[in-house]
Amino acid sequence: MRNFFNFLKSKVFFIQIGLAILVLILFVFFMLRWLSSTTNHGEFVEVPDFAKMSVPEMRKSVEEAKLRYEVLDSANFNPDYPRFSIIEQNPPAGNKVKENRKIYFTVNPSGYKKVSVPNIIQVTQRNAESMLRAVGLDVQRVTYIDQLGKDMVYYIKYKGKQIKPGDKLPKTSKIELVCGNGSITEQAKVQADSE
Repeated sequence: MRNFFNFLKSKVFFIQIGLAILVLILFVFFMLRWLSSTTNHGEFVEVPDFAKMSVPEMRKSVEEAKLRYEVLDSANFNPDYPRFSIIEQNPPAGNKVKENRKIYFTVNPSGYKKVSVPNIIQVTQRNAESMLRAVGLDVQRVTYIDQLGKDMVYYIKYKGKQIKPGDKLPKTSKIELVCGNGSITEQAKVQADSE
């Protein structure tokens, strides 16, 4: 035990401690220098604005900026952007990132997705309009025919042609409702009585 305490007070011990500290400092210094050079520490690239670029244009810009990319699924169609163009990017334009950073893109699809026309036959005009809005369709106009059910939907038309519930139309399509006006002609009365 006494030898151990003598060793701790000896010149050899302090030299060894000094050498160990020096080796540790040199090791940390060289590791930091190596990390700095391999990770481009302090070197950043500004993310370009890819909004409204086509996918081929985006690819070229990404390569020029020394970045990588990944295209995510398409979003809902946005009429303010060209088809198959970039509508969203992450990280946003102007951010500073390291070279080779991956940028995530959302692409505008080719058009609105199609939705099924709900069954609005024999439904009131007001309820029919609500049901159509719920699926993303719009009522362009309402026309009336001689039928007893006032404001009751009898037919649905799209671009002048009669369509049926369940038919698929692009979202935001404008359709026409053909509703009853609450009156019936003599000819229709005779026909209804004969049935």
